[in-house]
Amino acid sequence: MAKVNLLDTLPKTVRPVAERSQVSAEDRLLSWKLDKEYFDGTRQQGLGGYYYDGRWKSVVKRFKEYYELNSESKVLDVGCAKGFLIHDFLEEIPGITVAGIDISEYALSNATDKAKPHICMANAKELPFPDKYFDLVISINSLHNILELEEVKNALREIERVSRRHKYISIGAYSNGEEKNKLDKWAVVATTYLHCDEWEKMFREVGYTGDYWWFKP
Repeated sequence: MAKVNLLDTLPKTVRPVAERSQVSAEDRLLSWKLDKEYFDGTRQQGLGGYYYDGRWKSVVKRFKEYYELNSESKVLDVGCAKGFLIHDFLEEIPGITVAGIDISEYALSNATDKAKPHICMANAKELPFPDKYFDLVISINSLHNILELEEVKNALREIERVSRRHKYISIGAYSNGEEKNKLDKWAVVATTYLHCDEWEKMFREVGYTGDYWWFKP
């Protein structure tokens, strides 16, 4: 298990934390549906327009190199949304076996044509795959959303169960009061974000042995 940033090639996003903290109760309720408003509505409601732009290709290259992936590898994306990461795995590593799950019907129905055959609706706390099936299981900025603490623990156990080799997650965390305050203001659908030390303690508790990185707005 290692703390490693494999997402450092992604464009740096300027997040309007102050604006997000003013989100209305109506917008918050819309966000929780994980429907059009969350993905393609305003920045106050969620992602503010989530469209394919190829930014995940550089991340795929990082994963490919770091975990020595090839055309015979099997990769799962937990919380795949519109399947952009899945799409770029298929583009960058021809022949690779990929799968993605998400709880948003809107996101799945608006996935790229290349990704759609490989993704399905499912919850991270109960993955519909056999034990030790994947060479790499990924979950990027997803597990802290919607799931309560015990459900996150179940999701981590499930990720461990279906992986026969590598795991990589990025999850909401803070190191001090200022970072927690930012997360409190930024969180629209995030329900479980902890101090970094608490996450690492939980990893040991549930037996998570994969790599990880922190999401901090």
